Order: sequence, then C-alpha cells, then structure tokens
Amino acid sequence: MKSIPNSGWANESPYERFFDFIALDANRYRILLEHISNLELNSAVIEVEGNKHIFIFPPRQKSIRSLGGVFPFKGQNPVTLTAHYDRVQGSPGANDNSAAVFQLLKAAVILSQRSLDQWMIIFTDKEELNAGESITAQGSFSLAEKLISWGLENARIFTFDACGTGDTFIISNTTDHIMKNDKRPGILKAKQLIRQLREHALDTARSFHLGRTLVLPTPFSDNAGFLRAGLPAQTITMLPSEEASIYESLLRKQPEFVNSLIAGAVKDPVDRMFIPETWHRLNSDQDDHSQLTPQYYNRVVQFAVELCR
Repeated sequence: MKSIPNSGWANESPYERFFDFIALDANRYRILLEHISNLELNSAVIEVEGNKHIFIFPPRQKSIRSLGGVFPFKGQNPVTLTAHYDRVQGSPGANDNSAAVFQLLKAAVILSQRSLDQWMIIFTDKEELNAGESITAQGSFSLAEKLISWGLENARIFTFDACGTGDTFIISNTTDHIMKNDKRPGILKAKQLIRQLREHALDTARSFHLGRTLVLPTPFSDNAGFLRAGLPAQTITMLPSEEASIYESLLRKQPEFVNSLIAGAVKDPVDRMFIPETWHRLNSDQDDHSQLTPQYYNRVVQFAVELCR
C-alpha cells in the first residue's frame, strides 16, 4: 500500500484494510468479507432483494444453516448495530461510511471476547439512493421487512453513520419530526420504541463519560428505510464540537430549519452555511481520509460495545 501521511492508526487491527476499502476502485463487499474472515468473526451473508447484507453474530450463536433456516434471535430483541458499507460512486466514502464500518468491526472483536450473547451487527447494502429512487428502494427497507418476518420486530437497532469525524456524539431525533403528525396504526408503539432507544443511547454515553453528547436532527441514513418498513432505529453520528455548537445554536433560533433539512431542500446560501461542514463533504470526492479524526474512534467503539451490555 502506498504510504499515506498520518495513517499510523491504520496499522492497528482491525483498521489495517481501511485504505484498501476507501480506494476508488475497491470491491468493498469482497474486502469486507475477507477482512471479517481474517478476524475470525461469526458471520453470514444474507441477500434480500439483490442487496447483500453481512451479519456478525456472537461466537456461541448457531448458524442459520444449523438452525434449519430459522433466523437466530427469532422472537427476541437483541441490540442490533448497523452501518452501511456502500458509498456514492466517485467518493472515497471515508467518513460515509467506512469509519463506522471499521469501528463496528472493532466492537465485534471486543464483543466476541465477552460473555454477551444478545447482540448482532449488520453491515447493510444499498443505503445510498440514486436520483429518483424512493425510500423503499433502500436496502434497509426490505431488510427490515425480512427481520420482521423472522420475528425481530422488537430488535433494538442503532445505526452508525458518518462517525469518523469529530469528538461530539449526535443522537439523532429526526424521526420525532417525521412521526410528529403521523396517525398511522402502530405509530404510538414506534414512538415509544424510539424513545427507549434514545434513552438507552444517552444513558450509555453519560454512564461511561464518552464526551459531549447532543440530541439534534440529522440527515437520513438507514433509519429512513427501517422506519418506513415499521422497524424504528436510532441513528448515531459524530461532529466536531465547533460545528455541532453552531448547528445547535441555529436550531434554537430557527426551529423550522429542521423541515428544510429533512426535505433536503436547504437552498438559501446563508442557511447552508450553518449546516455542518462535515455533512457538506459527504457523498463527494472531499470525503477522504484527511478529514478523519481517528483519535476519537475508541469513544465510538466503546459506545457501541456498551450499548450491548
């Protein structure tokens, strides 16, 4: 591999394949699968409507094959950590979403060494949508439908997205704004589950003194597809503290700004200045390793691990 400045952190397991993973010509699915095998994690690939989702289970969990096709955890509510491994074409995808993938790989290694059995990790396919595609085209939508059919409608899902830049945890409350005026059957249960997931995330961050934590709206991730299919998920992301503070201040002064953010319709140049710079770089050729802050990665890893306690 070509020498890259300030990349010493990538010599440590499991980050040693990170720069292979963000290369523009990388076969990310193959690299990730090979790396999981080398890390000797208990994994399985489950294809749903053409999307290849990679599951990691506790070491003692029996395989789907040995269970006669029955999905592990059927009828249970395991803590489920997810991160999408696809990216927008032409973008290295260093922060969106390679960092979170490798952070969860490290969490998987740690969890596999502990006597914890009620967890699984899913690396999802097809989070990024092409122009004109609806939320139902997201891989998480059909995956959620499949999980529900397997009896995991109570799974506690935490989605990690763009966790590679910054020192401040952002616990997304975007779903609150989406569900606020929703009258569909079952929405009350969805709101209650989201509240429980958020409280668990906040309690975990506070209990282990993992740094500053804010509850703010964020752009959609896999949580959009999960929610549309009826399976609420809590999104976790990271931002530099200065960007987070400016963004938090804007929302206090202009709470209606949330509606434009969710709709992806922030057109005014002045308003766009208040959107965190980190988010501006996503899905572009600027989303490279130079913007990463690996000194904070262990916070994210510890947070993911402790969510599963």
